[in-house]
Amino acid sequence: MAGKFNVIPQVALGELCVAIAALRRPEEVRDFLRALLTPPERARIALRWRLVCLLATGMKQRAIATRLGLSLCKITRGSRELKHGPRRFRLSVANSLSRRQFPPPRKRAQR
Repeated sequence: MAGKFNVIPQVALGELCVAIAALRRPEEVRDFLRALLTPPERARIALRWRLVCLLATGMKQRAIATRLGLSLCKITRGSRELKHGPRRFRLSVANSLSRRQFPPPRKRAQR
C-alpha cells in the first residue's frame, strides 16, 4: 500500500506544474505562491533561487554561504543543477540574469 502513496505526490506535482504554467504574469504567480505556501516556505524557495543566480554570476560557493547564511551542501546542489540539471532550468537562470542586474562578485583586496 505504501507504493500507492508515492505516486500521489508525482501526480500532484504534475497538476501543480500545469497550474503554474497557466499563469501569465509574475503578479499572478506571486499571488498563487502566497496562497499555496507559508511565508517560511516562500522564503526558502526564494533563497534557493537567489543562490542559484549568484552561482551563475560566478560568485564563489563560500562567499554565497557567508552572504546568504546557507550550508555548502545546499549551494553544492545548486551548482550541480546549474552544471548538469535540466536544460530548461539552466535557460531560466540565464534569462533571469539577463533581465536583472545582479551585483558582481566582490574581488578580494590584494595584500
